Formats: sequence, structure tokens, C-alpha cells
Amino acid sequence: MKIAGLIKDQLETAKRVRITPLRNDIWNVAGADVAAAKGYLYCSIGLFSFPDIELLEEKTARIRETMPYVTGFLSFRELPALVAAFQKLRSKPCLLMVDGQGIAHPRGLGLASHAGVVLASPTIGCAKSHLYGRYRMPGPDRGAYEYLERNERTIGLVLRTRSNVKPLFVSPGHLVDLGDCLRIVLATTLKYRIPEPLRFAHRTAGQQAKSG
Repeated sequence: MKIAGLIKDQLETAKRVRITPLRNDIWNVAGADVAAAKGYLYCSIGLFSFPDIELLEEKTARIRETMPYVTGFLSFRELPALVAAFQKLRSKPCLLMVDGQGIAHPRGLGLASHAGVVLASPTIGCAKSHLYGRYRMPGPDRGAYEYLERNERTIGLVLRTRSNVKPLFVSPGHLVDLGDCLRIVLATTLKYRIPEPLRFAHRTAGQQAKSG
């Protein structure tokens, strides 16, 4: 599909994104990440209990790579692998955290938002680097944050998950709001900068990619 077609698809799908507070309490949370190697994409999903953050289940999927990485169109590359792994889970996650953007995206449809719509699941985008939106750097202490903004709209948080460590770029994906993002990302970030479900998914996806 050409870029113009991808943009049209994004704009149409973005209309289905809903940013709203979580409707129910959550008792588990999943993290998903995708790694690439030798023409294949490897997705790992770790499902953890919440709030005690203990591993409940892990699933992986491997699919053939069909699209190169293009900034702003990551979901078209990685979503098929993510969906394949998600569908293997025995228990449905109450919430899915994704290594990528939510609505903090030029067309409001980062990987987390796209996945949320397709899977009909609450999702949070949690990225290590900035893609879109204006912001100021938050204070140095854990829990400090500033808003990511687009024109007059707030589209995410620049959140310090560890004191004196680079912040994360967190944005609602689907069926969550900014308050949910702040609460859940901090609650799942234990010793390290990255929330534990995403650390686990990143590590295991990388291991799968190395082993083939």
C-alpha cells in the first residue's frame, strides 16, 4: 500500500479511538513489544497480575516481515505480529501496554491506539523517545511530568519514572485517559525506567529474534 493509502487508513481508524477513563478495575496488565531479525518480526506479550506485578502468562508470535520501518507508520509493520501473539493468550488482558505511541502521533494513531481499536482493548502507549507534540522537560524526581500538547489539546505525558533518569513519552491508546496512564505506568515501574511488563516483553522478543 502506498503512503497516501496508509494515511487515509490511519485517519479513518483514528475516528474510532476513544479516550475515556477505564470503565472497570483492572487485575492484570499485559506488555507487548516487537523485534525484527532476518526478515521476520517477533512479538512477545507478558501478562502480569496487577497491582503486585507477577508474571501470569507469556505468548510469542513470529510472522514474516512485509513492510519496512517508516516513521509514523509503525503500526502497519508491527500490528500483525502483535495481534497474533495477543490471540494466543488464555486470559484476556484488562489493559495492554505497548512499546510505542498512542494518540501522540501526527494523525492520532500510533501503535497503541491502532492495536486498541483492532483488539477492542484498553491500551497505553509508552515510548522511550519523542515522536510528536510540544512539551517541557519535567522535574528530576520520580513521578514528575509535563504534558505533551498538540495545539490546544493534551495528547500525552512526559513522565519521569525514575529520579534523574530520562523520561518516558506516555500517551493514551484507546479506552483510557491521561489519569489512567499516569497511575498505571508508575504502578508498573518498579526498579527500572521501563514498566515491568514492557521490560519483560522487550527482553523476550529480543531473545526470540536472536534464536530465530
